[in-house]
Amino acid sequence: MNWYLAALSKYAVFRGRARRMEYWFFILFNFLISLLMALVDGLTGTFNADTGIGLLGTLYGLAVLIPSIAVTVRRLHDSGRSGWWFLLVFIPVLGGLILLVMMLFDSQPGDNAYGPNPKSEHQLEC
Repeated sequence: MNWYLAALSKYAVFRGRARRMEYWFFILFNFLISLLMALVDGLTGTFNADTGIGLLGTLYGLAVLIPSIAVTVRRLHDSGRSGWWFLLVFIPVLGGLILLVMMLFDSQPGDNAYGPNPKSEHQLEC
């Protein structure tokens, strides 16, 4: 939960780096919260089966849109790539798969153009 809150606390921070753990826990918690919102939407009648979205799910999705983009850009920075690689999501199917593979790569060791390695910072705190 701390990784999710850490990503949310950097709401619109597109500079720096994000570890894989920060990124994937953010994605996991977004998925779980989205499921919960869909369940609540279904129970309250605010889910529209034709569009496949509900009121609470839409509001939550809009609330985490910018943090999701920001953590993805920081994750790309961590592997030594420019945040502009995020634009691959606009290529149907293939772009999302390429971006998924990029999110799986380990951190670039040491400092890079986007800042110090967050793994070494975290190890110093422990």
